Amino acid sequence: MEILFENRTDAGRRLAQALGAYAGRSDLIVLALPRGGVPVAYEVARTLNAPLDLLIVRKLGTPGNEELAMGAIASGGVSVLNREVVSGYRISDATIEAATAKERRELERRERLYRGDRPYPNLENRCIIVVDDGIATGATMRAGLAALRQRNPARTVVAVPLAPVETVAHLRTEADDVVCLTTPMPFFAVGQGYRDFPQTSDDEVRELLARAWGEAPD
Repeated sequence: MEILFENRTDAGRRLAQALGAYAGRSDLIVLALPRGGVPVAYEVARTLNAPLDLLIVRKLGTPGNEELAMGAIASGGVSVLNREVVSGYRISDATIEAATAKERRELERRERLYRGDRPYPNLENRCIIVVDDGIATGATMRAGLAALRQRNPARTVVAVPLAPVETVAHLRTEADDVVCLTTPMPFFAVGQGYRDFPQTSDDEVRELLARAWGEAPD
């Protein structure tokens, strides 16, 4: 299997080059899907001279089929439901409320860990580039896009180093633009295109955010 990227930093720099058309926009903001998307997004934001922030998404898995999203919650207090799934699987309000409460606790834990008291940015009428280190099924990214639509952005752009061709095609129907550097075939996993692909740690996320925000890490 061909190695496409040395690591997430390398992927982020290459991705930033492909996003050059967005450089210089005063309304631009880069949102990273933690944790793996943060090192990639850091390089994108730095190169495009854009602010960096997080889009923390917690998928609400369907009981008995957790990969299928019955909804999602995201940073900024946003929640969405997939009404077709809820109706088709006859999911009760109590089940939805229990899943939402559980995932909100984890989302709030990550918010406190990564953001502290930093306020969430206003996304209305902004051009938003959403970055991850790669996409497989696209369920989390689609949930994030659904959440972002409730924030009334001017434009949403999905930017990733690699993803399956069918996932990219699906995302093109949900985002205003999709920038994907490569679509390996066959596609097995995001890590297949990286020489060095360790799990991104919470400490690494906090360190990169501190750099981007001009703050000293704890």
